[in-house]
Amino acid sequence: MDAGGKAVSAAGDLTDVFERPEFVRETLDSTSFGVVEKPIPLWRRILQRRDVRKLLIILALGAIWQLYTIRLDKELLFPRLTSTLSALYDGVRSGDLLLRSWFSVKVLLQGYALGVVLATLLTIAAITSQVGNDLLETLTAMFNPLPGVALLPLAMLWFGLGNGALIFVLIHSVVWAVALNTHSGFKSVSPTLRMVGRNYGLTGFRYVWKILIPAAFPSILTGLKVSWAFAWRTLIASELVFGVTSSSGGLGWFIYENKNQLEIPSVFAGLFMVILIGLFMDAIVFRQIEQRTVRKWGMQA
Repeated sequence: MDAGGKAVSAAGDLTDVFERPEFVRETLDSTSFGVVEKPIPLWRRILQRRDVRKLLIILALGAIWQLYTIRLDKELLFPRLTSTLSALYDGVRSGDLLLRSWFSVKVLLQGYALGVVLATLLTIAAITSQVGNDLLETLTAMFNPLPGVALLPLAMLWFGLGNGALIFVLIHSVVWAVALNTHSGFKSVSPTLRMVGRNYGLTGFRYVWKILIPAAFPSILTGLKVSWAFAWRTLIASELVFGVTSSSGGLGWFIYENKNQLEIPSVFAGLFMVILIGLFMDAIVFRQIEQRTVRKWGMQA
């Protein structure tokens, strides 16, 4: 055999040595081996829900409250949870607690809306001119640390014993938080995004509406939530003082009135209602706004 034939024979031998034999894996029956993925128990799947965990925490706190007050046995100092829930039920059923709550919420919405409008005007002035920016920074530095309740005597002197005094202190509690957060959000909008808006020919109100507000909305929403909490606390504290002078008012006056009559379970029922309204606004209203805007736009995980 010639040299070429030997080379071909050697190449064929190497191919036989290194060629991988065919391998076909047989499909095994799933019952022939153990559990690969351990199933999650039902109780653990339930505990993975955040709402369930919060509900369990509330139930645990309620149980601690009930057990402690049973041991304390002093209803005038710290009523039992069952007494408080009974007073809450009676207040809701009679309609008195609901009317006082609506009175407070109605005043709060008026002051909140006016505060947001004033904050919007200040923010527009701040982002459109240097003088407006200096004005907003100066005013917020002066008045933001000032508690709204501290202005109540002056508000009562100016606006009398009416809702005007309450609305005035509510505006003060809302305007600075909303203006600061909105202005900060507008300033944090990236130059690239601003340039995109300009390239699309957006100017004036369309530029603000389509570029600045969506980009700054997380900060705006934070300002709205913070100012709501400020306003709600200020309103209840103001009603405690304001109700003494006018013998009328909302939840704050309901709490004060029942305290004077030593109806301590009703005092706790009024505080319960304050908490429930705050939870409703935070867990329902603001969360829905957040899910439909900030999370939908991918600005928050």
